[in-house]
Amino acid sequence: MKTITITLAILISSLFSFAQENTNRNITVTVDNVKNNTGKVLLTLHNKTTFLVADGVQNIETKIEDGKVKATFKNVTPGTYAILVLHDENENKAMDFDTNRMPIENYGMSNNPLGYGPPQYSEAKFELKNEDLEMNIRF
Repeated sequence: MKTITITLAILISSLFSFAQENTNRNITVTVDNVKNNTGKVLLTLHNKTTFLVADGVQNIETKIEDGKVKATFKNVTPGTYAILVLHDENENKAMDFDTNRMPIENYGMSNNPLGYGPPQYSEAKFELKNEDLEMNIRF
């Protein structure tokens, strides 16, 4: 009888451990000022260690419809992140520059900071807490 009771207790406790709520969240990004429908929009979710030096934690490539895109980063662990967005008109999966090293293609980032020079993590970072997040990023 003691063995049955212990087995039932273990079974019930394991069921409760599987029933715990998933704490990961979604981040939905809208860009509604894309200058044309040519190419694709690339969205990358970064943490501090991947920002401008590696692929994002998650990467999304999406079609443009009527100058707008909407994309969702799914199952993201709460934490501090930044999002970079690029209108990749020629679909080469890279930002293109002119001879003066100025970007040719439009780009934006979370928090929509107004600045010159390369994007800064400190300006683009945001906190994902225990709820889904929606944001609008402008070029």
